[in-house]
Amino acid sequence: MMRQSAFLALACAATLLAGCQPSGQDDLRQWMADLKANTKPRVTPLKEPVQFVPQAYVAESGTDPFNPQKLTQALRRDSQDVASNASLIAPELARRKEPLEAYPLDTIKMVGSMTKSGKPTALVTVDKLLYQVQVGNYLGQNYGKILAITETNMQIREIVQDQSGDWVERMTTLDLQEGTGSTK
Repeated sequence: MMRQSAFLALACAATLLAGCQPSGQDDLRQWMADLKANTKPRVTPLKEPVQFVPQAYVAESGTDPFNPQKLTQALRRDSQDVASNASLIAPELARRKEPLEAYPLDTIKMVGSMTKSGKPTALVTVDKLLYQVQVGNYLGQNYGKILAITETNMQIREIVQDQSGDWVERMTTLDLQEGTGSTK
């Protein structure tokens, strides 16, 4: 029994001594210390600020930007543009909205077409409900009016604002959606 305890004590002492040997990190620490001592940071100097020299306004001989005649011409030109835009959107604001105008055009899907009483009719779905629409009906949130219906698509005229805020017409096509359901 005594022999086993002596052997166990000797094994523990050998393990402790093995842990005290250098681990090979001394070289790494020496390299980092040398690098830190020899490296100088490079700072680019700032440029001197340019001295501001105020200039006198000398364009008195040119056209006056606040000339009342020039302002009147610009206002007249703007009012003509507003009048043409208003004539485009005014009829749309005066009519009663149809149910499909509450949905964005990208949520409306054309799923079929047929002829009803001699008129082309498209079948569209939105929110899992089926609607029948004909030429002249409105859909989408941009005053979209159906201009033509074929077997494979619908031609729609929308009235949207461009980047400058002017109302312009935009032609859109809503294509027939092929069935994606699988059969068993």
